[in-house]
Amino acid sequence: MSPMLSVDRRAAVDMGSHIAYDQLMKTTIEIADDLFERVQLEDGREADARIVGRDPDTDLAVLKIDLTQLPVASIGRSDQLLVGDVVLAIGNPIGLRHTVTHGIVSATSRQQLGIAPLEDFIQTDAPINFGNSGGALIDSSGALVGINTAIVAKNLGVEGIGFAIPVNMVRGVLSEIIAHGRVIRGWIGIVPQDVPEEQARQFGLPQPGVLIEQLYLGSPALQAGLRPGDLLLAIDGTTPANAQDALVRIARCKPGSNIVLRGLRGGRVFEVRAQV
Repeated sequence: MSPMLSVDRRAAVDMGSHIAYDQLMKTTIEIADDLFERVQLEDGREADARIVGRDPDTDLAVLKIDLTQLPVASIGRSDQLLVGDVVLAIGNPIGLRHTVTHGIVSATSRQQLGIAPLEDFIQTDAPINFGNSGGALIDSSGALVGINTAIVAKNLGVEGIGFAIPVNMVRGVLSEIIAHGRVIRGWIGIVPQDVPEEQARQFGLPQPGVLIEQLYLGSPALQAGLRPGDLLLAIDGTTPANAQDALVRIARCKPGSNIVLRGLRGGRVFEVRAQV
């Protein structure tokens, strides 16, 4: 947990979001762990739920229920969200079903919050109360754009800061769990760390970047020629915003594929190709 951010995700009556496949629902892991022995649908039907799989890296889980003719959420495009877009959060705070709160997208691609190992959150000021975790974040047309996951604890003296997992990430996790029972991600064996602005100036970089702090023995990155102390300038032509962003970008790559890494070592720029 980041020392700068305190997050509260517990809830008494929580939600799941039915996305795209018959009998399957998506929710967040702490809810699957604590609450989903039984699932109640909006039409009053109930069923036992079984956990198909979970992904601790994104705090998502997939549940299976033995019911048919389930309503399916309309899927939006979280990558098309803009700051200022109107969104609504649906949940069951303190058992009050069908509670809807509204707000705007405050930021996209929030990372390094200490909520989950892989973070790429939508930030919103739509109140995400106890009971919203696992519920839907929808846009103004009613399309699902995220899964509510966390709020900043009010004891920090701030309000209006909540986070949702983007639906584009959710769909990828859902497909992997259905196919394999778990999520298979790209990995090249680097341990990156952020290069702060002052250190970036020492390296002559125009902006803060990412330093390769460690490499796993026998890893694809080591075999490709990366070394501890290298600066990672680009992954397949895209500059990572920070260490977390570098890991997220690599994780999105298909295992077995090749990626081009551009680095800086001893004042010289170089490129290597690594197999994920």
